[in-house]
Amino acid sequence: MKTLKNVLSTPELRNKILFTLFIVVVYRIGVQIPAPGVSLDALQSLREDQAASEGGIFGYLNLFSGGGIGNLSLFALGILPYITSSIIIQILTVAIPKLEEWQAQGAVGQRKINQWTRYVAIVLALVQSTGIIFLISRNPEGFFGVDVALFPESQPQWALKVVLAVICMTAGTALLMWLGELVDQKGIGNGMSLLIFASVVSGLPGLIIQIHSLRGWFAVIIALVLLVFLIAGIVFVEQGQRRIPVNFAKRMVGRRQYGGNNTYIPLKVNQAGVIPVIFASSLLQLPTLIANVLPADGWGQTVRTFLNDNLFSPDNLGYILVFGLLIVGFAYFYNSIAFDPVRRADELRKSGGFVPGIRPGPQTEKHLAKILNRITLPGAVFLAVVALIPSAALARSLGGGTGFGFSGVSILIAAGVSLEIMKQINSQLMSRNYEGFLK
Repeated sequence: MKTLKNVLSTPELRNKILFTLFIVVVYRIGVQIPAPGVSLDALQSLREDQAASEGGIFGYLNLFSGGGIGNLSLFALGILPYITSSIIIQILTVAIPKLEEWQAQGAVGQRKINQWTRYVAIVLALVQSTGIIFLISRNPEGFFGVDVALFPESQPQWALKVVLAVICMTAGTALLMWLGELVDQKGIGNGMSLLIFASVVSGLPGLIIQIHSLRGWFAVIIALVLLVFLIAGIVFVEQGQRRIPVNFAKRMVGRRQYGGNNTYIPLKVNQAGVIPVIFASSLLQLPTLIANVLPADGWGQTVRTFLNDNLFSPDNLGYILVFGLLIVGFAYFYNSIAFDPVRRADELRKSGGFVPGIRPGPQTEKHLAKILNRITLPGAVFLAVVALIPSAALARSLGGGTGFGFSGVSILIAAGVSLEIMKQINSQLMSRNYEGFLK
């Protein structure tokens, strides 16, 4: 409450938070607006039958679109095409010399990389929206789990309405990218992460209502108690650090002595935060791109059924293994980019610093890499366990694929993004050096 009071009394910070909330409100309004050409009567019947269609590919995509897929809205694809594009560009940076050259150019090269990331995101959004609309119009039961004609072929200008819906959903993804960048420039927190945060959190109240309808108030209380302990565990691990001591050699310049200070390099247990979970979730969407363009019946339907039963069911062993390995892999991948032992060892050597008992240069590099690998493993395993096991337990207890996100991916993203926002707020308060804030 004291921090909230300090935030509200600082005009600049207050305006940033209000602007961020405004962007979230715009996003949530866009999620509720159906794309052009969608039959509103069929959409209403889908909402009534939604309890029976929460598993499989639909349930997975609906979680990360904040209900946008269920409404077939302008923002149905969410921001995940952009994240998938970011993963592709980062991987290609190692293989394509031109991208590597841009990365070495600093801010100028990063702007070029960001621009190409947007181009690839638009292409992915166009492909995915086309696949989803095609599947919904041809075989809605294979996607939603219920037979509902959102794009009746009997309606006039059917093809034109389908094309218009694809264009509007692709444009919605482009608009979300712009809104996320606006948050980065004028708001608080990472814009893309904030939009995903708004998507996954928006589904929690509905899930609480569903738990109450299936198991009663006692199950709701148990779920909320477990949720509190889960958030406490996430915060505990997120704040965990391994501090590597660093000493600086003394040197005399004239009559003055410089250096001789002792400090440390803080390495977080979970250095990557919720980024591996978001990246893994986005990469797991690639099978849906393939499934959506397959034939509506025959072997295409067989493939979609297999994916629904094995890769998009939270209590299925295949989903747990694939998603868990992706989270661990992306944790190591992100940490190798965020913390480079070679560059850090070189910076220490140039500044006269050294790790006690370790020679500067290659030995320091190996020492830092060893510590980074050792602390990344428990952090990555923790992310995977929290993202998967509670969700699987909830899905099994409720007897269906309703465990997506609750006490798993949703809570990890919500807690992680909230912590990052609070850190930014506290750092901006401290940077103003107001006496009332430092007490």
